Amino acid sequence: MNDRAKHPEVTPEQAEEAVRTLLRWAGEDPSREGLLDTPKRVVKAYRDWFSGYETDPGEYLRRTFKEVAGYDEMVVLRDIEFESHCEHHMAPIIGRAHVGYLPTNRVVGISKLARVVDGYARRFQVQEKLTAEIAHCIQETLQPAGVAVVIDASHECMTTRGVHKRGVSMVTSQMLGTFRDDARTRAEFLQFIGIHGGHR
Repeated sequence: MNDRAKHPEVTPEQAEEAVRTLLRWAGEDPSREGLLDTPKRVVKAYRDWFSGYETDPGEYLRRTFKEVAGYDEMVVLRDIEFESHCEHHMAPIIGRAHVGYLPTNRVVGISKLARVVDGYARRFQVQEKLTAEIAHCIQETLQPAGVAVVIDASHECMTTRGVHKRGVSMVTSQMLGTFRDDARTRAEFLQFIGIHGGHR
């Protein structure tokens, strides 16, 4: 059962009325021509932005491949672009995720790693939680020797309101298994994604 199904269903009409309420609160007239279709558009956009609640990201990783000719070195997918939303202000989080793992006897199609990132990003998030969810999903489903996830993102709740600081990004990481225990493995991953000695 997905997260949305655990709660009483909200109809599209109720969601659209909530948008009209916010428009009125902001000082607008929802009945003027330019805003007539805005509630429908917002609800449609929310269905896309928060489609992660309808998916099980781990499901993407359950189809794996054994025929890898004994390959057991690091697999890294860099610069996975994502869009998420801050659960505190509902403002966009825009960034890139870097994911690596050390396979044991199975590998997964690389597009599936990007889908795992999207599956969790398309929910209300805080970046630390997003980073940990991606790493633990890969670790629990693939059972590799280790998983590394680094996320570099800008938060619109900081750039467009509050302190109004542009050009600032936040970097979080989660290292599991060999990546946590072996400094050389961790350093190799950071080198692959372009981070050396703690600097991009």
